[in-house]
Amino acid sequence: MKNYKRINILHSASKTALLLTVFILITAWVPSKYHDAVSPRGMEHKMKTIVLDAGHGGHDPGAVGRKSKEKDIALQVVLKLGKRIEESLPGVKVIYTRTTDVYPKLYERPALANKHKADLFISVHCNSGGATTRRVKNSKGRYITRSVLNTSAKGTETLVCGFNRLDQQDVAIRENASILSEENYQDNYNGFDPNDPSSYIVFKLMKRQFRDQSIKLATYMQNEYSSASRTNRGVKEQGLAVLATAGMPSVLTEIGFISNPSEEDFMMSSAGQKEIVENLFNAIKTYKTSVEK
Repeated sequence: MKNYKRINILHSASKTALLLTVFILITAWVPSKYHDAVSPRGMEHKMKTIVLDAGHGGHDPGAVGRKSKEKDIALQVVLKLGKRIEESLPGVKVIYTRTTDVYPKLYERPALANKHKADLFISVHCNSGGATTRRVKNSKGRYITRSVLNTSAKGTETLVCGFNRLDQQDVAIRENASILSEENYQDNYNGFDPNDPSSYIVFKLMKRQFRDQSIKLATYMQNEYSSASRTNRGVKEQGLAVLATAGMPSVLTEIGFISNPSEEDFMMSSAGQKEIVENLFNAIKTYKTSVEK
């Protein structure tokens, strides 16, 4: 029995050493400008800075609905949320990755949060149900292939950076596709290929440190959406480039489906945006209270 225990102890020690070696190798693989994102940083302090990121922008419209573009709705909600935070949470500074219709590169967004040593990084997006192709007759009676939006998908979901099964990375690959439009993206992302699911493995170690806090904030957000009778699609882990290098708790929240006509109208309306802003603000306030205890 003693020999058996000794073997187990040696096995555990070897496993620990192996994991440590892998972590060191992964950290070495990460560009030096991202080292802060994988280095420990104390969480025991007052929340002072929040970075808000409006998804997409400029040449990148994001998902497109019948009447609107994701980049516009996301920016409107982010600006209103920032104002709400500044008015109601004294001492908390809000920094925006963009305040106009421009496109900050994905790696620049979390880099801004790291530079200002932010306590939270929140990226706001609209979801899309995607499209299917159908064979239909045109006005001349000829069959053509037409792309048709999936208008039935609805609800909210909040994503944290993590590692899921490779075949469950569809949302991550769609959100990361913006990288391809950037110049020198292979250099900026150290060879990361947004179309290669195996590239997402590195995100697992990079985000482990802040995973629990990110999930806590994401859960508060989803609870707030649910309290407003929105469909709750849950908290999900995905390999998201815009979150991977953030050296603080970070989430990407999908505030509704722009491909769903009723949800698109809701997100475009003043009342709808006010409700979404209140949901997000309440979640942030609850999170702030929990970490400052």
